[in-house]
Amino acid sequence: MVDRSLVLDQRTRWYNLLTYRVLKYLLWGVFKIWNRVTVEGAENIPDGACVWAPNHRSYIDTPLQACVPRRLRFMGKESVWNNRFFAWLFTTIGCFPVSRGSADRAALMTALSVLESGDDPVVAFPEGERKDGPRIFPLFDGAAYLAAKTQVPIVPVGIGGTAAAMPRGAKFMYPKRVHVIIGKPLPPPPLNEKGRLSRNDVRETTERLREEIQSLFDRAQVVCGVPNEYDPTSDPTDSDLPE
Repeated sequence: MVDRSLVLDQRTRWYNLLTYRVLKYLLWGVFKIWNRVTVEGAENIPDGACVWAPNHRSYIDTPLQACVPRRLRFMGKESVWNNRFFAWLFTTIGCFPVSRGSADRAALMTALSVLESGDDPVVAFPEGERKDGPRIFPLFDGAAYLAAKTQVPIVPVGIGGTAAAMPRGAKFMYPKRVHVIIGKPLPPPPLNEKGRLSRNDVRETTERLREEIQSLFDRAQVVCGVPNEYDPTSDPTDSDLPE
């Protein structure tokens, strides 16, 4: 069992930020040279904490966030912490573990604590796991829930080109162009006078977030030369996936 006391970011340890910055610039350099990565909408990044909500089409979507001009905090698969080196590395750069496929209350509490600190964005892939195809699937409510509980904005992010750069099953990253579009922040679902959430408000925010990510994803794919093709009137859970 992971000792979750290790997941809190020890900001007083100088090597935490140093390690993060070294890795960030190494990764940024690789993506810049190999994938000609470009970022649009950096002016939309709010000051302080926010929920960072990108689409997820490739394993490289996580390290790709190194191109974002902010220090981000990541949720990671709990199994990664079974390796002592990676447990140290991921904790040092500000990651914290989640149990995949379950409502991990401890991870949610850690994410809330990070957001309440008022400093760093928390990355929450609202599709849950990596998906295929041009459509953004119905999202989980986690991003909207975190935003509502802490009353911080949600930043929709569209990542284009990563499915071509490293598709499902690929062992290597291809030199395909990648483009990231950072959308305008969405306000969090409101709390009532008793500090409680409305399920309808959370669901409405989640659906609006899905629409925003879809729009940004479509635009990013066009920039990369691989435009999404689908019937916009169809249900995203239907037959838009490639056979």
